[in-house]
Amino acid sequence: MKKIKIVGGKKLSGEITIGGAKNSAVALMPASLLADGPCEIKNVPDISDRDALFEIIRLLDVKVEIEKDVVRIDSTNMNNKLIPEDLSHKLRASYYFIGVLLAKYKYVEVFFPGGCNIGSRPINLHLSGFEALGATITHCEENHKYIIKADELIGTTINLGFASVGATINIMFAATKAKGITIIKNAAKEPEIINIADYLNLMGAKIKGAGTSEIIIEGVKKMHAANISVLPDRIEAGTYVLIGALLGENLRIVDFEAKTNEALLSKLKDMGIKYHIDEKGLIISKTDNFKPINIKTLVYPGFPTDLGQPMTVLLTQANGKSYFEETIWENRMQHIPYLTDMGANIELVDNNHLIITGKTKLKGGRVNATDLRGGGALVVAGLIAEGTTIISDIEHILRGYEKIISKLKKIGAQIEFIEED
Repeated sequence: MKKIKIVGGKKLSGEITIGGAKNSAVALMPASLLADGPCEIKNVPDISDRDALFEIIRLLDVKVEIEKDVVRIDSTNMNNKLIPEDLSHKLRASYYFIGVLLAKYKYVEVFFPGGCNIGSRPINLHLSGFEALGATITHCEENHKYIIKADELIGTTINLGFASVGATINIMFAATKAKGITIIKNAAKEPEIINIADYLNLMGAKIKGAGTSEIIIEGVKKMHAANISVLPDRIEAGTYVLIGALLGENLRIVDFEAKTNEALLSKLKDMGIKYHIDEKGLIISKTDNFKPINIKTLVYPGFPTDLGQPMTVLLTQANGKSYFEETIWENRMQHIPYLTDMGANIELVDNNHLIITGKTKLKGGRVNATDLRGGGALVVAGLIAEGTTIISDIEHILRGYEKIISKLKKIGAQIEFIEED
């Protein structure tokens, strides 16, 4: 079984380059299927979620080619098929094929999507959005298979009860070819939404308001091939910034975008952690003494839930008591017992609230990555810990952190894959 071994305490310097955003790439690739003809997507991150998407796309008789970070997708000979249960369960983003196939064929058979086990993750907002557009949904309780079909999709106004990124994107997909105008109210405003809407517009869609709480989509009959580049991954960037604050010696984060990371930078400033931003990205060095703070995860532009778990490791090194609240997912704290085993002083008040008291010395140990961002947090912990840390269940980490071992090795980390029973 492949695991990650880290010998902690090494100073990190040099440059680390940010890859394309996972949360954008996993939607852009299905989006390309809406086009008639070959599309090209650049800066696609080398992560296991990408490879799982390739399996689904090829199953639909779509040609996929990969050259470095460039993916070419040609849907000319595409066919609508049932996406098997094992492929649907491999990743959460399999649900994007629902919106795409519904727009293109008005008929979808799909199983319940997979992804990280970070709490109840229903797709009811997606489904209610499709129903509002005129689709009927049949759900088989025994195997969680959905049949979603429509004689015609008709534009309407859809009010999201929660500003869900996935639901916003999926409804956008379905609405691109709906008759008339669709308005999504309380839409998610994440930068990835803008990246995806830009791509759809390049393909001939008519979308306005992406990045605001109200998105307007005027349906079109046909969409043509187009090319796009995935924006830099703000979560990967933020994780490496946190590592730099703990271990950096003029560590440069190349392609760090300050505009999409304002919530993180604001918190670092409040803590007294210094950094410098220039035309290439961000430069950061270790701050020996910094203040505790209160953090509450929120939808964009608030502090991102996907950075919450790595941030808890930084808070173990603050001078004093920090309060942390997770408001998006109810099961984001599965990494906390491992941090306490390593020496962190963390009180788990409930599934959403932590009291973290620093400064504490962490010691290496054996830990399990229970989800993607929790796994990222354990990598950060292993890098600052005294001694050796062995991380199991690393497939979660590889779902979203591109080439994490080689990137960290390049800047001086003592980290490697190992095989162990």
